[in-house]
Formats: sequence, structure tokens, C-alpha cells
Amino acid sequence: MMGTKRVVRQALKYSVLPLSLLAAGGFVWQASYAAFSATTSNAANQWTAGTVALADDDAGVARFNAVNIVPAQTDTKCIKVTSTANVAGNVKLYLAAKTATANLDTYLKFTVQQGTGGDFSTCTGFTADVTGGTIINNQTLAAAALANTSYATAAGSWATTGLTTETKTYKIQWTFDTTGLSQSQIDALQAATAGITFSWENQSS
Repeated sequence: MMGTKRVVRQALKYSVLPLSLLAAGGFVWQASYAAFSATTSNAANQWTAGTVALADDDAGVARFNAVNIVPAQTDTKCIKVTSTANVAGNVKLYLAAKTATANLDTYLKFTVQQGTGGDFSTCTGFTADVTGGTIINNQTLAAAALANTSYATAAGSWATTGLTTETKTYKIQWTFDTTGLSQSQIDALQAATAGITFSWENQSS
């Protein structure tokens, strides 16, 4: 009888452990489905690059086409540049593709101002900016082209906002200046030529 009781007690002892594990397991299962939860999301994200755009009112015609010029001759014309960028930027002027024979570019002096009013047809109403209005001041074409060769070394600084269509007018004056030259040196300039491309560039800021 004693042996039988020991066996029964032993069996009962080991039967309790699995029931306890089952009870604990059931509690964990219930707890995992009893939590509160909430989510939020922000979908359809995308990125589109902005644009910087410039145009001028030259209608494909060179601003200057001066022929048969003579010493002391001068002329002044304007050109209007328009920015339709949708981001803020900075517009500068540089000179490119210079050509010259007989060093005529060293005797053509340029002054360039930036401001408001006037356009390709007339400079009437032009007003230079109060600050930084003169961006090339009585420089020879040779010197101006050497100093303003690219955007990094360009003349002027026109900050655009990119919020609206914005314009800036540039007033360009040139003079055929032979001051200090002898008559023979002046005569050597006959039929000489010079050319330049005015380039405005807008870079986002």
C-alpha cells in the first residue's frame, strides 16, 4: 500500500507542471491580443526639380550691328531679360566668343548698367539700380571679355525670387575710343572687326 501511495503522489506531482505551463501559455496568448494600437501614414511622396529659365527680347536679332564706324562714334541700346524660373536664383552677365582683328577690341570701350525700364526697342525710361547699377564701367571690350569669361567671374548680380515673372533691363553703351593713338595707328584700324556674345545666366540659389 505504501508503494502504491508513493506512485500516486509522484504521478500527481508531475501532472501539475504541464497544467501550469498550459495556464501560463493561455495567459500570454490572451495578453498579445489585448493591446491598443494606432497608426498614421503620409503617402505619395515625390520630388520634382525646379527650373531656372531666362529669355530676352532680342527676337533673334543682334543688339549691335554697327558697320563703318569711325573714331569717337558711340551708341547706346537696351535689352530686357526675363526670368520665368520657379526657384530663387542669381542672374549674371558674362562675355563669350570674342573675336577681333587689328586689336579693334582694345579701342571699343563698354559701359553696362542694369536697372528697370526700357527694352530692345528703346532705352527711354531706363533707370539704373541704385546699388550695383553699373556692372561694367568704361572697360575696353578686350578687358571686359577677359574679366567676365564665365558665370564664376561674371558681372552684375540680379537676385530672382522665382515667385513671379521678373525682368531686368541692361543698358549697353559703346564708344570707339582712339585717344592717344597716332594717325598711322588710327589708320591701321580701318576695316578692322570685333565681335562678342552677351550671355546672361541664371543659377539657382
